[in-house]
Amino acid sequence: MNYEVIHEAGGVPIKMWTRGVPLEDEARTQLINMSKLPFVHRWIAVMPDVHLGKGATVGSVIPTVGAIVPAAVGVDIGCGMIAARTTLKARDLPDNLAPLRSAIERAVPHGRSTTRGGRDKGAWANPPQATIDGWSTLAESFGAITAKYPKLAKTNNLSHLGTLGTGNHFVEVCLDEADGVWFMLHSGSRGVGNAIGSLFIELAKQDMRRWMINLPDRDLAYLPEGSEHYADYVQAVDWAQRYARTNRAIMMQHVVDAARRVIDKPFDATGEAVNCHHNYVSRERHYGEDVLVTRKGAVSARKGELGIIPGSMGAKSFIVRGLGNDESFHSCSHGAGRVMSRTEARKRITLDAHRDATAHVECRKDAAVVDESPAAYKPIEAVMAAQNDLVEIVHTLRQVVCVKG
Repeated sequence: MNYEVIHEAGGVPIKMWTRGVPLEDEARTQLINMSKLPFVHRWIAVMPDVHLGKGATVGSVIPTVGAIVPAAVGVDIGCGMIAARTTLKARDLPDNLAPLRSAIERAVPHGRSTTRGGRDKGAWANPPQATIDGWSTLAESFGAITAKYPKLAKTNNLSHLGTLGTGNHFVEVCLDEADGVWFMLHSGSRGVGNAIGSLFIELAKQDMRRWMINLPDRDLAYLPEGSEHYADYVQAVDWAQRYARTNRAIMMQHVVDAARRVIDKPFDATGEAVNCHHNYVSRERHYGEDVLVTRKGAVSARKGELGIIPGSMGAKSFIVRGLGNDESFHSCSHGAGRVMSRTEARKRITLDAHRDATAHVECRKDAAVVDESPAAYKPIEAVMAAQNDLVEIVHTLRQVVCVKG
C-alpha cells in the first residue's frame, strides 16, 4: 500500500499518496472538513503535490454523488497543460535562445496590465484568425449561459482566448532524454472562467444560507442535484473546460508558428501531443456508481492515458502514462506543489538564489517571478516517487526556455 489514511469520525476516509513529501496542518484540516460532506463517494484521494488551497485543497480528488462543490473546482476552471513533441533535436536550436523566447512572448499575450483606459497586455486588441475560429465553436453555447446570467457577457472571453495569463502559467521549450525538442504550456479558462467560478461559488453560499445548512467551512457550499443552480453550473463548467482546452490549442499553434520564424530548420510538431485538464469536474464511473469527480490540482490517469506533470521553473517535468489505479480514482498529481505561499516566497527567496536555480533556462530573472522559483515548490523527484503506483514516466523533460506571465 503506497498511501496513508486519515479517517476522522463523521467523515469518509482520506487516502494520501504523500510518503516522503510534506503535508501542512492547514491542508490536513481542509481535507478533513471536505471528508465530512455527506455526498462524498467512498473516500477522498490526495496527491503528493497537496497543499492548502482556496475553497478546497490543491491536489485532491473528490468524487461526489448528488451534489457538487463549486469552490472545489475553483475559479481557474479547466486549467491544465498541453505538450507537443517536435521533430527537432537540441542541436537544431540556436545557440542564443533569447530570440526564441522573445518570439514566443510576442506571439502569445501574457501577464496583465491595468493602466486606466489602456489595453491589458495580456488580452488581444485585435484577435487573430485562430482565436476567431476557436470562438466560433464556443459562442452559441456561451450565449445560452449569458441569457440566464447576463453579467458573464461583460467578461474577457473572446479577448482572452489564446492568451496565457499570470502566476504559475507558462510556455516552455523543453528537451527530453533523447535531446528531442518539445513545446509545453500551462493555462486555463482565463477571465471568463474566473467569472463563472466566482459567480457559482457565491450562488452556492447564498443557497446554503437560504436553506440554513451549516458547514464546517463556508467555502464548501454545494449545489445539490436537481436544483436550478446545479444544472446551470454543470452547463457553465463544461463550457469553461472546453474554452480552456481550445485556449491551450490556439496558444500551441502560435508557439509553433513563432518558433518557425526563429529556427532555420523545417520541423513538424505533430508527435506525441497531450492536452489535459487538472482543475475540473468529470462524469465517471467508479466502484459501480456514476459519480462526478472533481480534480482540484490533479490529472486523470486512466490505464494507458497520457498526462503531464510539470516541475517548477528550473526543475524537470514529466510526460506520464496512467496505471489506472482504482483507489486514486484513476488520478495523479498535477505538478510539484507549493511548499510556501507566494508572499512567503518573496520574503525568503533572494534574487541571486532564483538566478542560480534558473541559470540553465532562458527566462525572466527579475524579482517579480521569485515566487515561482524552484525553492517555492516541493522537489519534483520526491513527488514522482510518492506516486509510482499511479503513473509511469514516459519522457523526462528539462526546460531551456520559459515564458512567464
